[in-house]
Amino acid sequence: MDSTEIKSPAESSLEGTPGTSMNRKKLAIYFIESEDRRMAFGRGYTAGSTPVDIHGKSIVDLSKTGGWIAAFFIFGNEMAERMAYFGLSVNMVAFMFYVMHRPFTSSSNAVNNFLGISQASSVLGGFLADAYLGRYWTIAIFTTIYLAGLTGITLCATIGKFVPNQAECDQLSLLLGKCEPAKAWQMTYLYTFLYITAFGAAGIRPCVSSFGADQFDERSKNYKEHLDRFFNFFYLSVTIGAIVAFTGVVYVQMQYGWGSAFGSLAIAMGISNMVFFIGTPLYRHRLPGGSPLTRVAQVLVAAFRKRNAPFSSSDFIGLYEVPGRHSAIKGSRKIPHTPHFRFLDKAALELKEDGGNPSPWRLCTVTQVEEVKILLKLIPIPACTIMLNVVLTEFLTLSVQQAYTLNTHLGRLKLPVTCMPVFPGLSIFLILSLYYSLFVPIFRRITGHPHGASQLQRVGIGLAVSILSVAWAAIFERYRRSYAIRNEYEATFLTPMPNLSAYWLLIQYCLIGVAEVFCIVGLLEFLYEEAPDAMKSIGSAYAALAGGLGCFVATIINNIIKSATGNIDKEQPSWLSQNINTGRFDYFYWLLTALSALNFCIFVYSARRYKYRAQQDHEMEKHEMSYVGTS
Repeated sequence: MDSTEIKSPAESSLEGTPGTSMNRKKLAIYFIESEDRRMAFGRGYTAGSTPVDIHGKSIVDLSKTGGWIAAFFIFGNEMAERMAYFGLSVNMVAFMFYVMHRPFTSSSNAVNNFLGISQASSVLGGFLADAYLGRYWTIAIFTTIYLAGLTGITLCATIGKFVPNQAECDQLSLLLGKCEPAKAWQMTYLYTFLYITAFGAAGIRPCVSSFGADQFDERSKNYKEHLDRFFNFFYLSVTIGAIVAFTGVVYVQMQYGWGSAFGSLAIAMGISNMVFFIGTPLYRHRLPGGSPLTRVAQVLVAAFRKRNAPFSSSDFIGLYEVPGRHSAIKGSRKIPHTPHFRFLDKAALELKEDGGNPSPWRLCTVTQVEEVKILLKLIPIPACTIMLNVVLTEFLTLSVQQAYTLNTHLGRLKLPVTCMPVFPGLSIFLILSLYYSLFVPIFRRITGHPHGASQLQRVGIGLAVSILSVAWAAIFERYRRSYAIRNEYEATFLTPMPNLSAYWLLIQYCLIGVAEVFCIVGLLEFLYEEAPDAMKSIGSAYAALAGGLGCFVATIINNIIKSATGNIDKEQPSWLSQNINTGRFDYFYWLLTALSALNFCIFVYSARRYKYRAQQDHEMEKHEMSYVGTS
């Protein structure tokens, strides 16, 4: 018998009878119930994901809740979180160097670890939201934790006892490493609250975009258009938060000190929390579907236990699914069976020995199995964005070191070095503002796609542009270093060269901003649309996890390069020397270019193999109709 087919017990009794082949049933349709199980094409099943209010009761009149008004309350929370995130990322390196008297290298690694933990631990926040708390309460709890962390950092920067003595520490002493270093307990205090802040971000990031998208009625004709615009506006709020962090917070730090700068982040987070809670009566909620990790484990265990059971066994009854329209998983519609990862289908293989009330660790529903399949299918796409996040992380720290050696005057205005990362944010703001009026019509003519480009096409465009960004960074860094050596600036790496403008960095900044818009926005929309109903937060956490892994990979690459290219005994500086003029940042950027190009090739291969769920359902529907027509 063909490997894609199974038989019912009735078919087994007809083995060898003429016309038996007509009685065979495809694995993809054997379990399906008949009663009104589908809505319009691509929208899945009719029940199982009905929005509820904060008390868990079904919302009768959707017109009084959700929509754009509710979404804007949620945008405010994300804007403040991003403002704090970027405010810490760009200022904490300088704070550790100038105030805590830590070397640039260790300061950059500490901030990279903070960024990595805050994003990688988003899987925990997504798990809690999907399993027990729901997205609203997860956001509410973790924003409070975030605020506590910011308050602790503010106290560290405000109270003199928490920092080393600053009295006899000038710029020369800093360069020579002669300033009094921070005591172990002072660094422990700072790291504790820094990582409390990272833990708070872990619960916000995977839930905010999903919770905002939950506010739109998926039965509406304009649902896809609303969702597309929502994720663009969502990332616009992220960008506004970043711009404020790179300009306003830097200004406050220069005028009023570190305590006021970090305090402004805490105040912004407190205000956003109040705004978020004010919008509570307007929000639509999705019921948590129980522990997704438990369901995944049950599928893996059940599939392993039945690994040797053939689909053609005489004890075989069928693929198990509960009858009717509703899924057995709270908050989830039924998911049609797919032919991928067939070894997991063994978990839904119902045998006579299973009895009338089988354990979920022995027999799972088809929907539960398909959830695991979807999670596995999604992995390659966000995994391919890790390299983009490596580049973003390196730009946050390395480009600041470049800017310290350059002239940051714009006419009579002198921009602080820590303001330089604002330019990617400005380019993102500009692109998002022009996206529907300029980019969509152009791309629609090229691709024929109604939204200009599909989600995966946008991710691919972003990855391609990121290669151009880091390649330009390598070209300019080679020129900058040669200029510094030629004009005898080699030893003074914190002295700006008056005749070389920092605004050459704008090219790499703007290109990486374009890459971020296309890649990250496309990825967020892709993960929300493709993730199972009861695992939307886990799906969004994939993007944050890729960001976190990008930070960790950046730290690992940095450490490898330092140990492989530097030699203390021979007084040979590494490519990433603290003195940028004796290092070889250009070689490092070329390495990132090569890795990004390789990563792009892997993405193209993965994207070409991926089938969207709506496309897959449509093919399955055609297959069912053709089967009915021949039976």
